[in-house]
Amino acid sequence: MIDPKSVQEVLEVSRVEEVIQDFVNLKRRGVNYIGLCPFHNEKTPSFVVSPAKNIYKCFGCGQAGGPPQFLMEHEHLSFPEAIRQLAKKFGVKIEEKELTPEARQQQQEAESLYLVNQFAKEFYDDKLFNTDIGRSVGLNYFKERGYREETIKKFGLGFSLDSKDALTLAAVNKGYNLELLKKLGLTSQYDRDFFRSRVMFTIHNLSGKVIAFAGRIMVKDVKAPKYVNSPETEIYHKSKVLYGAYFAKQAIRKADECILVEGYTDVISLHQAGIENVVASSGTSLTVQQIKLIKRFTPNVKILYDGDFAGVKAAMRGVDLLLEQDMNVKIVLLPEGEDPDSYLSKVGISSFREYSEQQAKDFIMFKANMLKEEAGHDPIQRSNLIKEIVNSISLIPDPIKRSLYIKECAQIFEVPEQLLVGETNKSVTRKFKRTQQDKEIASRRAERTGEAIPESDVLLPAPSEKRVTSGDEFQERDIVRILMAFGGEVFDEEEKISVAEYILHNLEDVLEDFDNEFFQQIIKEVHQQLEQKQNISDQYFINHENEKISELAIGFLTSPYEFSANWAEKHDIHLSQKPPEQNFSIDSIEALKRFRLKKIINICEKNQEKIKELALQGKDEEVAAHMRVHQKLVEIRRELTDELKTVVPKGYNLR
Repeated sequence: MIDPKSVQEVLEVSRVEEVIQDFVNLKRRGVNYIGLCPFHNEKTPSFVVSPAKNIYKCFGCGQAGGPPQFLMEHEHLSFPEAIRQLAKKFGVKIEEKELTPEARQQQQEAESLYLVNQFAKEFYDDKLFNTDIGRSVGLNYFKERGYREETIKKFGLGFSLDSKDALTLAAVNKGYNLELLKKLGLTSQYDRDFFRSRVMFTIHNLSGKVIAFAGRIMVKDVKAPKYVNSPETEIYHKSKVLYGAYFAKQAIRKADECILVEGYTDVISLHQAGIENVVASSGTSLTVQQIKLIKRFTPNVKILYDGDFAGVKAAMRGVDLLLEQDMNVKIVLLPEGEDPDSYLSKVGISSFREYSEQQAKDFIMFKANMLKEEAGHDPIQRSNLIKEIVNSISLIPDPIKRSLYIKECAQIFEVPEQLLVGETNKSVTRKFKRTQQDKEIASRRAERTGEAIPESDVLLPAPSEKRVTSGDEFQERDIVRILMAFGGEVFDEEEKISVAEYILHNLEDVLEDFDNEFFQQIIKEVHQQLEQKQNISDQYFINHENEKISELAIGFLTSPYEFSANWAEKHDIHLSQKPPEQNFSIDSIEALKRFRLKKIINICEKNQEKIKELALQGKDEEVAAHMRVHQKLVEIRRELTDELKTVVPKGYNLR
């Protein structure tokens, strides 16, 4: 494990422009550099590199980060690997920190599993190319499918012999642990090879490491499954893996679309033909984890379905998960009896591309038309199918998307739009209530067992509820922005206090009143850092281990625009005030005042509600006390509005 001090030293000396210039042609534009984004296909440069902030951001696809993040994304490295590469480039000697015995054992075991799998992959590869049976059966099978030798080697295709222990003996003789072979499912409990007389498909993780295998049987008329897979292990969780993702991720980013197919051979055939943004769910139902993996690279999914109507209808049930994760889904229905592999072989790449583009249909529209055709004029069946399409629409988190789909589906089914709106709202509410019930159960279970409640199980306000203070998030966000961008800057030279110290000092009494828990978490963390005498800098947030905090910081610190020096140099036109990066003192004061004004308005509203409640109960003395509080709040509010030179929006009854 790399010592944290070494990591910090590497981050301090690494220059983002020098790292990226090794891969991207950058041109100077003002204080920044600009170039074509290496993560998606673009003709107009939108990839901005800021040497001053030591970060990059693409304003086309959203990819952003610092030097290590660029190497991790572009070169498919882990964070430690990226740090080591940066250390080598910038001449930093890194120190490795001693791991605990438990952590060392866990790390060594994971590394050992990867090594054993790599040995097995090379063993199967050797038997495919260098044995008579491998060439005549395995290699012939792959070549009949049209795979070129470089494709076979790229995807790690191989062959397992019809021998009870060929792999096991070879591995043990090389010094590999028999128990690890069994744990990986390469060897059975009886010390025999698990994969026998099968062509082998290697499964990689996103870093390209071998994590599992799938074997397709070659012997005919045998009562055995066509495909068998490695069991789940510490390094392989089937529900989190998509076949081909390692080879497809760069292409997915560039195309801004992921093509989803069913089988291993479909992925390999399309990839070899030049359609590289393709992955497979490997014959299993799509999972939330797999969808989130796709979403890291694009929100757009195109699914290629075999042309069997019954199969399409069954498979569509799993697509609702994609909608629930706010993905944009298109469907391509291949001709009947064809799968992507067979259809590509039949018509060739040009016709295949043309067909997949022309036949791609939005999933909701595809499903609605298919269900309408199926129902015909039967009113009962039409009613049931309308409910089914409404259920799919209700899964979409974005209300604007939902409303557009409702409008289109109302026309397809020839029913009033308002009817679908009502049914969709009912479905959304039912789903929310079920989710809340599940979270309540999880919360009670956590209380009984003492376990932490997962973030996804935290109870949320109902979608129909209107939070009185929901508008405060703008002010809270602005304060977080100032802390991230200028927290380490000197606020007052005489007092020797930083911007972060000034803001936190003025927020201590209202810190618990933050409505956005994420922003509150960030401010509390800054408070802890100050108590520990730690420096607050933009790099602290940019390189934060929490990805959400890092992304937020980069978003605050980057802009596609910048002030042109030509206004002053050529036209003698100057800014009437300091530029934003130098105006942090005034910015801090103004932001705090706006924040306090918003809180005062909210307290006034609550106090007025209390006055009404007490007046109805005839509690005159308490009403008088609350009126005195109200007068004081109005006085504070007036002072703040005068200082900010603003007014309270119409609708706030604060007189």
